[in-house]
Amino acid sequence: MKLYTAQRAPNPRRVTMFMVEKGITHIDLVNVDLNTLEHKGEVYRAKSPLAKVPALELDDGRVLTETRAICTYLEGLYPEPNLMGEGFEERAFIEMADRRIEWSLLLGIANSVRHTHPGLAVLEQPQFSEFGHSQAQKVIEVAQWFDQLLQHQAWMAGPRFTIADITAFCAIEFARLMKFSPGKQGFTALQAWRDRVAERPSAKAA
Repeated sequence: MKLYTAQRAPNPRRVTMFMVEKGITHIDLVNVDLNTLEHKGEVYRAKSPLAKVPALELDDGRVLTETRAICTYLEGLYPEPNLMGEGFEERAFIEMADRRIEWSLLLGIANSVRHTHPGLAVLEQPQFSEFGHSQAQKVIEVAQWFDQLLQHQAWMAGPRFTIADITAFCAIEFARLMKFSPGKQGFTALQAWRDRVAERPSAKAA
């Protein structure tokens, strides 16, 4: 199998962190250069029609796109350590947490960065800075909610580390490009959680 990825992009990092947590080492990593718009070229679009990374090319030639779908596939192939839930009930609550993070935190951060950071101008044409700044404000509001959540539980989805923590960590790290830091905002629980995840081998390797 081959994983088409991109350095510093949060969604590919979600998959590579997931792989490290599971000890998956035999999938070839193929870097896609976003700055040169390689992902929009005909060769890559044949694999990922919407020109997005990551993409997992299976041994039979089929290609999976969408981060969550790729992780679901890998979880099925390599069920341990479990990161997406044991049984339907835990799976549902972990997916809820992961979706909340993806759509309320990561998406807002991505919108802010893509529309305000000059280095992302090549990827986002046109940029709408006013929209980007409004998204940054929403990120702070959502981060406050997650900070309150983490005052009452150890991890994003409950008592153990899961895929939801991977998604949230990649989001918070990407938020550095919008100069967001949980600690500087006074979100001490969120900062402490971030620092614990940062010590994991998957955070250092991916």
